[in-house]
Amino acid sequence: MSKSKKVIIDLLAKAGIKVNGNEDWDIQVHNDKFYSSVISGGSLALGESYMKKWWDSKRLDLFFNKLLRAKIYDKMNLPLILHGFKAKFLNMQSRFRSRKVIDKHYDLSNELYESFLDPYNQYTCGYFDGTDDLNEAQVKKLELICKKLQLKKSDRVLDIGCGWGGFAKYAAEHYGCHVTGISISDEQIKYAKEYTKGLPVEIKKMDYRDLEGKFDKITVVGMIEHVGYKNYRKIMKVINKCLAEDGLFLLHTIGDNVSSTKCNPWMDKYIFPNGMLPSIKQIGKAYEKLLIMEDWHNFGPYYYNTLMAWDKNFRKNWTKFKKVYSEKFYRMWRYYLLSCAGAAKARHFQLWQIVFSKGKSDKVYQCVR
Repeated sequence: MSKSKKVIIDLLAKAGIKVNGNEDWDIQVHNDKFYSSVISGGSLALGESYMKKWWDSKRLDLFFNKLLRAKIYDKMNLPLILHGFKAKFLNMQSRFRSRKVIDKHYDLSNELYESFLDPYNQYTCGYFDGTDDLNEAQVKKLELICKKLQLKKSDRVLDIGCGWGGFAKYAAEHYGCHVTGISISDEQIKYAKEYTKGLPVEIKKMDYRDLEGKFDKITVVGMIEHVGYKNYRKIMKVINKCLAEDGLFLLHTIGDNVSSTKCNPWMDKYIFPNGMLPSIKQIGKAYEKLLIMEDWHNFGPYYYNTLMAWDKNFRKNWTKFKKVYSEKFYRMWRYYLLSCAGAAKARHFQLWQIVFSKGKSDKVYQCVR
């Protein structure tokens, strides 16, 4: 047995994972290059070797759950050194670099996303409170946001990073308010404009740094993960400038348990270039002396339900895309969804909905759950 093979087998054993074992979370190694590759390339090589079919697991979500709970994944960190250096000294989410994730991920194909998302095309965590159904959970999430924002017909609402227009459509249809959605994705803008046609909704191609005007309510749902720690203060200043004196701002974001300045190398290379998750400390520093935090709600465990539902839909509809995308893409996409599902199950990251105001009212904010 090679030294690298022994190291990997011993590491995985500490997490209760057996190479060529019979449990759903065990891995089956098809190519012995896997061992030396992971030793030298860490978490990046783990993902790339899966894409190359060098190994498999019946349940990637459970494999990653066990790997992360045992903190074994943290030891596969060699590529993080250079990655962390870049994130520290460069603004990886500048105007120019912020386009990279759009070109790599969000402008892939509207049809691809429609195939595994709900009818409102919500690419963020659902609210699985009293339901196991993805579509119902996403409607519950949208309604939760509207209630937390205390939406009313006279409100002018700003949705920063509006995606395919799902929130804008829901808020305009159910509350009658006017919604302005902004995005820098051409594909999303094209889709959102058609999707919200006939409603009091305006969709604009715009970077958040260029925003002007005043709004009664503002949302940032699943977008600040692409803003970067060097720009958290900047986006909070923009929101503070655009928020009415008696307005409310809701931030819906995946949250990191620790303060970091970098993303997982595999995720950065293949899925979300230049992305990163904010921590409580980083968010706190960003809004200090600008806004007042009225409510902080964590429903991170629901991301496991969401990701598993997305994976199920993706598998079910894959035949529609087999001629467009390769098997390598298929394995990459499932690795992305299921590794994130395992991370959610292990509570490696959280999902926060945070409500802010300018603190101009004596009225106690009524928390909604």
